[in-house]
Amino acid sequence: MKVNIKKLHEDAVIPAYAKPGDAGMDLTAVSMEWDDSGNVIYHTGLAMEIPEGYVGLIFPRSSNAKKDLYLTNHVGVIDSGYRGEIIFKFRRTVSFNPEVYYPGDRIGQIIILPYPQVQFEEVSELTNTERGKGGYGSTGS
Repeated sequence: MKVNIKKLHEDAVIPAYAKPGDAGMDLTAVSMEWDDSGNVIYHTGLAMEIPEGYVGLIFPRSSNAKKDLYLTNHVGVIDSGYRGEIIFKFRRTVSFNPEVYYPGDRIGQIIILPYPQVQFEEVSELTNTERGKGGYGSTGS
C-alpha cells in the first residue's frame, strides 16, 4: 500500500521499517516545546494522506521505558481525513529520571491498519458466552 506523505520541515524523516517483520515505522522529532500544562510537544514535520478505510495509530517506542515520559492519549488515532502534522504530546512521569527525547530522536511509531465500518444495532438481550460478564482479571492472574 502506498501512502502519500508530505515533509513540512526540512529535517523531517520519512518513516520506514527498521527490520523485516516490523509492524511499526519510527517517527522522528524535528522540534520540541513545552505547553502551559508542562507537557512536552514533539513535532515530526510530517503530514500524510491515509487512505479511506484505514487509520494511523501512533504509539511510543519501546525505548520510551527508559524515558521520564508517557504519551498523554496513550495511542494516537490519525483518521484518514486528517491532513495536519503528526504531533506527539508527552507528559512527565513522577520518576526521578530526567530523560526526555530531543529533536533528531525517534519518538514514536506509526502503524496503518484497515478498519471496518460498524453499525450498532440495539437489542434487548446479548448472546451468552463462557466468559459472560466477567471483567478485569476474570480469566485468571
